[in-house]
Amino acid sequence: MDHYMKNFLSGQAITLQQMTSSDLEAFVKIEGEKKSLLFANDEIPFPKTFEDHSSFFQSISAKKEDFFFGIFEKSTNELIGTCAVFSINWQNSTCFVGISIGEQWQGKGFGTDAMKTLIDFIFNYIAINKIKLQVFSFNTAAIRSYEKCGFSKEGILRNEIFRFGKFYDLVLYGLLRGEWTH
Repeated sequence: MDHYMKNFLSGQAITLQQMTSSDLEAFVKIEGEKKSLLFANDEIPFPKTFEDHSSFFQSISAKKEDFFFGIFEKSTNELIGTCAVFSINWQNSTCFVGISIGEQWQGKGFGTDAMKTLIDFIFNYIAINKIKLQVFSFNTAAIRSYEKCGFSKEGILRNEIFRFGKFYDLVLYGLLRGEWTH
């Protein structure tokens, strides 16, 4: 039990925390970065307004079926990204996850650390058997990170996403509870 108390929502270099109103400005900055717009979701990458981000930020609640965390760098307690558990299917014991890391913190292991911490949270505190995610085929850094976390490629949706003037595949990944090694 001490292990769980010590490591709850804490990775090697990050912690997952509920964001507060003082984090809104950093959140808006990260979500408005080019890579976030182009790599994080399949919507038309039109920049959202401050009000759009603020409205979403204000809707985050522990009383919902989605769990949205800020990713904070441990030594500075600075918001460096976000991650979420969403689309929980209680009947089939599955969920989706997503992550977004600010550009200046990418490529330094923070995303992998945060995803491992999120997986640990899911498998230790939610009755979920399978975690799923989707990633654009051109996002090779994210794919490497997900595979380091134990995710296995389960399928490809061909020509599913339009970016940079052409269509790309959407790659589907999954991780089963029995495959998770922490």
